[in-house]
Amino acid sequence: MYYKSNFIYKIVDQDFKLKKCTKIHTRFPPEPNGYLHIGHAKSICLNFNIAQKYNGKCNLRFDDTNPTKEHKEYVKSIKYDIQWLGFMWDNTARYTSDYFEKLYAYAIELIKKGLAYVDELSMYDIKKYRGTLTKIGIDSPYRYRSIKENLIYFTKMRDGGFLEGKACLRAKINMADASVIMRDPVLYRIKYTSHHRVGKNWCIYPTYDFSHCISDAIEGITHSLCTLEFQENRRLYNWILKNTSITQYPVQYEFARLNLTYVITSKRQINVLIKNKIVDGWDDPRLLTISGLRRRGYTAASIREFCQRIGVSRQDSQIELSVLESCIRNDLNKTAPRLMAVIHPIKVIISNFPEGYEEKIIVPNHPSNYNLGTRFVIFTKEIFIDRFDFYEKLDSNFPKLTIGTEIRLRYAYIIRANHVIKDVNGNILAIYCNYNPHTLNKNPINDKKVYKVIHWVSAQKNIPAKFHFYDKLFTHPNPSTVRNLLNIVNPTSLISLKGYIESGISFFKHPGPYQFEREGYFILDHQYSKPTDLVFNRIVTLKKSSVR
Repeated sequence: MYYKSNFIYKIVDQDFKLKKCTKIHTRFPPEPNGYLHIGHAKSICLNFNIAQKYNGKCNLRFDDTNPTKEHKEYVKSIKYDIQWLGFMWDNTARYTSDYFEKLYAYAIELIKKGLAYVDELSMYDIKKYRGTLTKIGIDSPYRYRSIKENLIYFTKMRDGGFLEGKACLRAKINMADASVIMRDPVLYRIKYTSHHRVGKNWCIYPTYDFSHCISDAIEGITHSLCTLEFQENRRLYNWILKNTSITQYPVQYEFARLNLTYVITSKRQINVLIKNKIVDGWDDPRLLTISGLRRRGYTAASIREFCQRIGVSRQDSQIELSVLESCIRNDLNKTAPRLMAVIHPIKVIISNFPEGYEEKIIVPNHPSNYNLGTRFVIFTKEIFIDRFDFYEKLDSNFPKLTIGTEIRLRYAYIIRANHVIKDVNGNILAIYCNYNPHTLNKNPINDKKVYKVIHWVSAQKNIPAKFHFYDKLFTHPNPSTVRNLLNIVNPTSLISLKGYIESGISFFKHPGPYQFEREGYFILDHQYSKPTDLVFNRIVTLKKSSVR
């Protein structure tokens, strides 16, 4: 496997050279409070690829320290997504809740060293006392409790002796520190919510900053990789390790998070969209959750290729959504069988084709990948073509079928349009044509070559279907900066159209992806499809374009 070089790899190489470590052990530490998204995919690829490259290990550890937002459903979906992407964690999945007793013991250790205290200020006052970037913090009146008192009150916290929000454990560091994070951060808080793994055995829960570094140390993590928003937290990470009896020190390194144009990855914001029925769940194909991308038809290989292509750096940047689209387009171009589907149908009647006759034409499933084999398409007297492929009058800017002109039907014959019939409102009901029976996949002898080719489907032997066309979910290129997401939702992010696909395919057995020629790449949506009512999601266009 190819591993694109990045600054993290260079750090690891240097650590081996200087003998700072003799093995590599990374971890992926998601919170089980939502589904994974494309940003998580970048972190997954980085952590697991480093472990693979250096013959090390990578743990999956759930940061389950906030029972009010966590659920077993999310644990299950996260495990599935990681495996679907092509990775497997070392041994069994781990949980921060596995270490609750050890974390509690380390908190006691800090109290006994005079480095932690129980505070009874409200969360509002704690924030107020902490100060700002330009104003130093103020000591809590509870900061000077004795070690004995703090031990008593911390035990009381664990035993349920305080109401929720009425007490917390804080580190005693420096309220005048230039970094707000180091101004006596909260280490434990009270939550009377049943935990998805430990039930009601605990009513106090460690914060991420306290539990994360200790969990890393317990598991023997050597390189703790996180995104740049945790850069300031590194001082606290190191302070906790230094002031406890932990002997193995993991090292934290930060990299830039993934920012894509027209995309949100915030779980809070996604929940807003779900609550307001803008999307139909975490796996809505317009969301860049892993499950949404999978339902849309993205392959694991294309997502891994995207993560490889964008690389890993310490500089924040906005990645164009077209980069991701390019990765899936390149992947599917090599592997997706071709089919014909008419999504804006208009009927063509071939006047000189025998009534009631059907012709089976053998065609390739892929123009260059011959391993995909061949299939039959059925040619009949009545067919459907795309209404955008016909103009009643010749238009030099639109070189398609017009009255009196010829065009080739893909894999089939050359037809000439003679006349149309219309309804009382002037809408075309059918186009009458003649076909040249000597032009099956070839041009007539001693005649001008016909270059224009359009796709088609038999009007008598086809499969009706609905097609979902997806566009950007938001009209603003950086939606995370907009206060009210609902004001920038793209009203045409999903367009549904009805049309026809060539017959002969069992789509429930073979859901795709397919390339519907000239229309894009599609996959069957199992969530909405029924045997008599098929729904296909367009994965990506053939080129950068919109719905016709």
